Amino acid sequence: MSPTMDVHTQELSSAIQKLMSNGVNNLSVQDRYIVPPHERPQMCHVSYSESIPVIDLKDLDGPNRTTLVHQIRRACEEDGFFQIVNHGVPENVMKSMMDIAKEFYEMPVEDRACLYSEDEKQPVRVFISLNLSKDKVLNWVDYLTHPCHPLEEVIGSWPQKPAAYRDIAGKYARELRALILRLLAAISEALGLDSDYLNKILGKHSQVMNINYYPSCPNPDLTVGLPNHSDGNALTVLMQSDVSGLQVFRNGKWVAVEPIENAFVVNLGDQLQVVSNGRFRSVEHRAVTNMQSARISIPTFYSPSDDAFIAPSTSMVNEQQPALYRGYKMEEYVATFWKHELKGKSLLDRFKI
Repeated sequence: MSPTMDVHTQELSSAIQKLMSNGVNNLSVQDRYIVPPHERPQMCHVSYSESIPVIDLKDLDGPNRTTLVHQIRRACEEDGFFQIVNHGVPENVMKSMMDIAKEFYEMPVEDRACLYSEDEKQPVRVFISLNLSKDKVLNWVDYLTHPCHPLEEVIGSWPQKPAAYRDIAGKYARELRALILRLLAAISEALGLDSDYLNKILGKHSQVMNINYYPSCPNPDLTVGLPNHSDGNALTVLMQSDVSGLQVFRNGKWVAVEPIENAFVVNLGDQLQVVSNGRFRSVEHRAVTNMQSARISIPTFYSPSDDAFIAPSTSMVNEQQPALYRGYKMEEYVATFWKHELKGKSLLDRFKI
């Protein structure tokens, strides 16, 4: 065996040992996955009787647009999270994407491990922690991540296995981008701005898709799939599998976001809280584990491009409501993100005036 092959074999073996989806790591809760007592999910205190708003988008482009924009405004102001139905993404496109995501994690672990990287600058990779050098406890999850825009420029870098992945995920990414642009227009109008306002300030736009895999866990009370955090992007659109696990901090308590068939979960990211000068909220949420079933979620993160300048809209600032945040280039926010743990809203707080 050549030295190069030997190094590659060692790297592959190391990656396999780290992946939560290797069929071994999820059989017992090792110390590196045990969350400190004050950060554990305390499932007995989670509310299943409350829910985030559900908005039917059927008439978003029709005569009832004003009514729907009002519903979106209220959800953005009060919850920062809502589910959408009749959103225009074909059911077969959603089902095919979820099926190929499951197939990805059912492949031989070697086929995923070859994509493993701890380099956050690597755009296409499988990894186990958002910030391995900073996280004191590992999350009960594996991630696949890759960019989706401009699609024709990036699709050639996506995983080659499963064989149908690029075709299926490419169709899904196109549909999600179209949906997100419609949502951004409605959210702009909900702020009293021109419908293309958010589209313009995001610069060249960034669209990234994750496939998050949360295996079943023998002791969910000790672990988290993702700790409580707000998203650092502009808008997230999430497709859940039929297994519950997403929870949102709402009205002082954690609320379970139960999956709705053919629905998406939409949540505002920190960038929209800044642009709205705090009128719209990015809200803390988390993912928890369970003993019975693996869970897959597929978030699409829509963000400003690195060179975009983000600041409170001038129409959101006046003598009674001064600017709450300083302006910055998105690249500064991203650099700050990678220097710190994923925890609460502490990152956004660093940009307050």
